[in-house]
Amino acid sequence: MRERDDPDVIGRRVQQMRTQRGLTQRQVAEPAYTPAYISTLEAGRVRASDDALQHIAGRLGVAFEELAVGRPAHLATDLRLRLTEAQRTLADGKAEEAAAQYVLLLAEAEAHGLDPEQAAALLGLGESALDSGELGKARQYFERAEEQLAGESLAARAPAVRGRAVSHYLAGELRYAVYLLETTLDELNRGGLHDPDALLLLYTGVIGPYMDMGAHARAAQAAEFALALAPQAGDPALIARMHRSVARTLLAEGRVAEADASLAKAAELYRQLQLRTELANCHWMRGYVYAQDGELEHAEAELRQALAMLSESRAALYRSQAAVELADVLHRRGRPAEAAELLSGVLGDFSSERGAVHAAAAHRLLGIIAEDARDTEAAEEHYVRALSLLERAGAAGDLADLCRLLGDLLRRTGRVEAALDAYRTGLGHRTAPGTTTLGPAPAQPPL
Repeated sequence: MRERDDPDVIGRRVQQMRTQRGLTQRQVAEPAYTPAYISTLEAGRVRASDDALQHIAGRLGVAFEELAVGRPAHLATDLRLRLTEAQRTLADGKAEEAAAQYVLLLAEAEAHGLDPEQAAALLGLGESALDSGELGKARQYFERAEEQLAGESLAARAPAVRGRAVSHYLAGELRYAVYLLETTLDELNRGGLHDPDALLLLYTGVIGPYMDMGAHARAAQAAEFALALAPQAGDPALIARMHRSVARTLLAEGRVAEADASLAKAAELYRQLQLRTELANCHWMRGYVYAQDGELEHAEAELRQALAMLSESRAALYRSQAAVELADVLHRRGRPAEAAELLSGVLGDFSSERGAVHAAAAHRLLGIIAEDARDTEAAEEHYVRALSLLERAGAAGDLADLCRLLGDLLRRTGRVEAALDAYRTGLGHRTAPGTTTLGPAPAQPPL
């Protein structure tokens, strides 16, 4: 909250408001103060007490805040209304348009010292950057949001923590992403801070890193917790739209406090709307579990559901990752051409700093498909590219498997020494201490 303005600024403001309303100094002063006091105040020669400003604001027919800091009473409410509109834009998949809205809102919130609105705008900018795949910018916005919320509860900071962790995860920094999420989950659950929205954000956020690190049991457990918490969200789109419409009506009638309350509900529900991407990850995880159990038909159905949800929200990077998982299932169902076509369509969305683990998985699968087609040169090229990506990301379990594939290919083509080097590399990653193990699981929520 911004401190009150200097006495001379407040004095000029009182004089301007008084003359605009055609009031005399006596009319503003009585019955508690004298005209001379108002004259001194307007000249900036006295620092008015809160009681005096409350009295003068009442006589002028304005809010205390507008008199003390020059902020119109409805400004914060209006900003919150526009923040919910930006959240709606982002939920509709228009990340660039939403980012432009958030930039303007952040500047306005900063100019008027509105801390909660600054944090909300920074979170929105972070989410917009994530959806656009600008991971460095996203991380910076989430870090700034977390700093802005430093004095708030851990549950209030959870969206910023989750956003920061996701930006690290998508950049291939798996272990650090898991550390951020697990630490926050553990602190929330052990501290008895059972906030379903915060927990849902964090559990769904940790599924992907768990899967890529080979911690499948933890990923499945996180997915179960997320799905158990999700029904508490209800139908956020419909309810949020209702609250937003009601807020506009209340604001038009001058019922600012009631509009604020309605907007707070709408903002919370629109934040939950971002969970559509996260809930798609739960379908993704279910598909993965089905695939591990050999139930490929069910796996394909779940992964197609995840892909459809992610396509609707235009979350390009997440969509491409789910497509890789689906391609693996299609290949296992005897449809390699369909799998290769799907992979070729999404491979351009990845890089070593953007979805590295799934880029490697795509190259690995394309290598297997090429090997099956007896194109050993293309297969080797895909395996080598996958190996480079996995080494950078530190996905040890996948590295060991890939080295086995590459070694087998090299051995079959008569390059025994090169094959042995590949096998040794794989064994080294498999036995490296701490590369595939995690610490104790975080405390469980009281579901």
